[in-house]
Amino acid sequence: MATPNVHWLLPIVMVSFLTCALARRGQGVRCGACRALVDEMEWEISQVNPKKTIQKGSFRINPDGSQSIVEVPYARSEIHLTELLEHVCEKMTEYGEKTDPEMHRKTYVRVLSRDGKKLDASATNIDKKVIDDLKSTCEHIVEIHEDELIELFSHETENVKDKLCSKRTDLCDHAVHITHDEL
Repeated sequence: MATPNVHWLLPIVMVSFLTCALARRGQGVRCGACRALVDEMEWEISQVNPKKTIQKGSFRINPDGSQSIVEVPYARSEIHLTELLEHVCEKMTEYGEKTDPEMHRKTYVRVLSRDGKKLDASATNIDKKVIDDLKSTCEHIVEIHEDELIELFSHETENVKDKLCSKRTDLCDHAVHITHDEL
């Protein structure tokens, strides 16, 4: 009886291992980009004067002579949120990648403060590839999930990270337990 030739098995096992490793790496970047995106959007929204409003509705005159125009807060208006989404991923250049030494989980943290000052970036990877990956992943999330982003930010004020990144999109399906201030 001849012994089976199993030399073909090694390349299949190697490809499977690499695919799993890349998927996990991709999951970390997608989750990190989503969480950073939410942080940046929330900060930008908080910077708008809460008294600033915008008119919304139809400018047509109804048969009774009235108009269906209402004033809504500008900060969470669709037009403002759309404008923010066009530029929010540029902020990813202000982040770096940290790896938890025990869990080997990657997180993304600010390396520049919002006023441009350098923050403690010790043990933080800030090379161009990390920043480019985070930025392009953020852009992809905005492109694919723009409607969910606008819907959530126009109505929600609490737990947007969990609602968007974990429950609505599964970008962080492994990370529901991450605290909100980890970024």
